[in-house]
Amino acid sequence: MENLKDKVVAVTGASSGMGRAIAIALAKNGAKVVLGARRAEQLQELVEEIKSTGGEAAFTKIDVKNKADLVLLVKTAVEQYGKLDVIINNAGVSQLSRVDELDIDGWEEMIDINLKGVLYGMAAAIPVFKQQQSGHIVNIISTAGIKIVPMQGVYAGTKNAIRTVAEAFRQESNGNIRITGISPGFVKTDFASNIKNEAMKTAIQQGMEEIAISPTAIANAVIYAISQPSDVEIGDIVIRPAKQS
Repeated sequence: MENLKDKVVAVTGASSGMGRAIAIALAKNGAKVVLGARRAEQLQELVEEIKSTGGEAAFTKIDVKNKADLVLLVKTAVEQYGKLDVIINNAGVSQLSRVDELDIDGWEEMIDINLKGVLYGMAAAIPVFKQQQSGHIVNIISTAGIKIVPMQGVYAGTKNAIRTVAEAFRQESNGNIRITGISPGFVKTDFASNIKNEAMKTAIQQGMEEIAISPTAIANAVIYAISQPSDVEIGDIVIRPAKQS
């Protein structure tokens, strides 16, 4: 993983779950990580953990719903380490319900975080990447947008919107800025903790217990994607439990 050594990588949603696993794996492989999330205490603990094992890390408290916060995350990376090589848009949320239940608040939350939050991350990083004439965007998406099922319509819609934007940007880019989408299936995280629909919450938690894979599997996919030579772009990775239908 020589290509990772001294790369500067910003990660949103880094305080727990996949974001935390990604940050730890990157730091172990020599990357300098700049972590963002709403929970500053957990971020501080993670930074200390990474530093205690010889890694390099910094953090800033952010909410991806606020575009200025993503600018701050990128600015922190540049000021701390002089550059930004990769931004990983990992923060996400789910509210799963039938469309006709009209959970409009849930829709807006998913649009604000899953869609606009990713766009804000891209918008913050792209000017830096253009100036450097290099950079890599990694969006953590979901298998929900690949296999459309009831109860996940708006959630899947936000994820597929990111796929569409990413493909357009890939074609618009001259190759200096690469873009990768990673779509996890069931992963052992607190994904279900904020779901308001109790039936869906129970179903997701049961799936987590029965077949979910470790967040480390997603971290390994991230490492694979960003450790490639500069002339190689990994487009889309789907990674899920072998037992997941």
